Amino acid sequence: MLKLAEKYGGKPAGELPLLFQRILQNTIRDYFRRQKVRSLWTTLLSSFTPKGEDEEHDPLETLAHPSDAKRTPEPPEELSRNQTLAAIEEALAELPARQRQAFILRYWEDMDVAETARAMGCSEGSVKTHCSRATHTLAFLLKAKGIEL
Repeated sequence: MLKLAEKYGGKPAGELPLLFQRILQNTIRDYFRRQKVRSLWTTLLSSFTPKGEDEEHDPLETLAHPSDAKRTPEPPEELSRNQTLAAIEEALAELPARQRQAFILRYWEDMDVAETARAMGCSEGSVKTHCSRATHTLAFLLKAKGIEL
């Protein structure tokens, strides 16, 4: 009705019912076209969501960047990375159990201090102390092996 009043207010009264009918039909068609396009994209993107995944999953994160797909690491680069990971795992094994637990929960499992404290059954201050000691010890052990991250 607003479109009719704004655009065709000066038209004779006999033409208004037909104009209103046409405006209404076009508005309804536009609405359903938009819904169809939105529905298509939602359906396409939802196919990237793994089964049982929560709703916060971003389907665009699962798409590989084209440059990543083409690039395979060179053998020396892959060997170096594997050796570094093995050295880190060895250094982690040398840490005391509580430091190793705090380090893994905080930095590998990406938990915050409060979550880590609840999981470990200790205070947040203890988590911070264990993490600090673990990072310093790991840095020392890796530097002794010639690895600087």
